Amino acid sequence: MPALHHLKLLVSLARVDGEVVEKEKQYIINIGQANHFLVSEILPLFASDHEQFVPEKLTKDEKFDYIFTLVQLMRIDGRIYQDEIKYCAQVASRLGYQRDLLFELMLKVQEVGQSKDDVSELKRLTSEYLLRS
Repeated sequence: MPALHHLKLLVSLARVDGEVVEKEKQYIINIGQANHFLVSEILPLFASDHEQFVPEKLTKDEKFDYIFTLVQLMRIDGRIYQDEIKYCAQVASRLGYQRDLLFELMLKVQEVGQSKDDVSELKRLTSEYLLRS
């Protein structure tokens, strides 16, 4: 189930710096609920480490959602740590993106509230960095 793996990647990123702040937790809960998970199913994910597993047969849109939400989460607390960048770069690579994509997204992704046009443009840009579909 891609949504569960997505949540686990987000939780792992939130835990990278040793502290999951409330904004990060709420962001992940919101994504889980948007994917039909109950809060009671999401909260236990914060209690343990998760393997950096990326499903093989994701669509381009799913790959974009993974990397876009990871970058949003990385930016949400206003601080970006080297370990977060490294983690996101590894996930981007596993998704089939060139690692340079991460730096492009870090410049262009806002923590929340981007317009649909901005997201569409980011999706187009991201597809240019995709090495394999």
